[in-house]
Amino acid sequence: MRVLRIITRLNVGGPSIQAITLSDRLAARGFETLLVHGQLDRGEGDMQYLLPPSVAVRHLATLKRPVAPAHDALALVQLVDILRDLRPHIVHTHMAKAGTLGRVAAAIYNRTAGRDSPARVVHTYHGHVLEGYFGDTKTRVFLGIERALAHVTDRIVAISPRIRTELLEEYTIGRSEQYRVVPLGFDLDGLAAIDDAARARARIELGVPASCGVVTTVGRLTAIKQQRLFLDAAHRIARENPSVIFLVVGDGEMRGELEAAASALGIADRVRFLGWRRDLETIYGATDVFLLTSRNEGTPVALIESMAAGCVGVSTDVGGVADVIESEAVGLRAPDGDAPALADHVTALLSDAERRRRMGAAGRALVVARYGLDRLVGDVETLYREMLH
Repeated sequence: MRVLRIITRLNVGGPSIQAITLSDRLAARGFETLLVHGQLDRGEGDMQYLLPPSVAVRHLATLKRPVAPAHDALALVQLVDILRDLRPHIVHTHMAKAGTLGRVAAAIYNRTAGRDSPARVVHTYHGHVLEGYFGDTKTRVFLGIERALAHVTDRIVAISPRIRTELLEEYTIGRSEQYRVVPLGFDLDGLAAIDDAARARARIELGVPASCGVVTTVGRLTAIKQQRLFLDAAHRIARENPSVIFLVVGDGEMRGELEAAASALGIADRVRFLGWRRDLETIYGATDVFLLTSRNEGTPVALIESMAAGCVGVSTDVGGVADVIESEAVGLRAPDGDAPALADHVTALLSDAERRRRMGAAGRALVVARYGLDRLVGDVETLYREMLH
């Protein structure tokens, strides 16, 4: 059974991990996949290093995240050509731009191929761009596009119940029978194996004294991730605890602005901008509290990873965060934009090692059970077989 999987780009994040993992792991279950991906934006981390040699890959330089009519038209033509060559049973798209061009290409292919069994079309919403990304006019345009695309989509996958509710009830995209909720899945074994000895080694590798508290954030340095709020909270935390070190892992267009903000707040000597790192076991192993300050999240991958490592998570209460930090037994949430509340949560946790250990263990157990890799692959296999019979 042939699958054409299309993703806008293989940048650092959950969608890339899922697309690569599914392309690889479903091969053993009878699915032959071609993974098509586009061009990275400037400053983005690249996850192509995760691609195993066994996965068939096609890179389209014309497939890019920004709206670019000439490139978009060429990418659409190329996708239709790929469809006609591969003749897939399933077309599965990930992320907004790939979801648009990929589903339009599948509709063209299905109307012109003259086949009795058209390709079945699946789109996964790893989040959405209908809140927090654009102004009102652009958002209305994108909403109209998503509603139209739902008519040529057989199954709509939401990665959390909250995203399904938002898309279906708030934005009226598609019909209830089209939806399936398939949470993300990851190989969390390495993070779940972090113990006290590994934590000590991680601090040595990063040059962090054992006596210092460490507060970390991981993600693209971009407006939607709102790391300026992280710095505002860090400024407040530092006033209460002069030994805390803050790690900012990731890169992006806002790095220079954030470094300048750290200097203006007087905490530049306490904040370490580490860029993109692949040694997440080291990063999370050295961390006491993980702080996520996003304005919007689908399923917060970095938060899941940190909890698998036994770190307590503190986050803005946005998007799918409540599906991960479901109670105060595993983490703490604060209103979006509320730097004092975020800082108070982190400060309280830094002062109570036993509470951190207890919540870290509970959080680890929750995410390992809910977001494991085998569960993800099984869920998607079930979805595909349901669509093909």
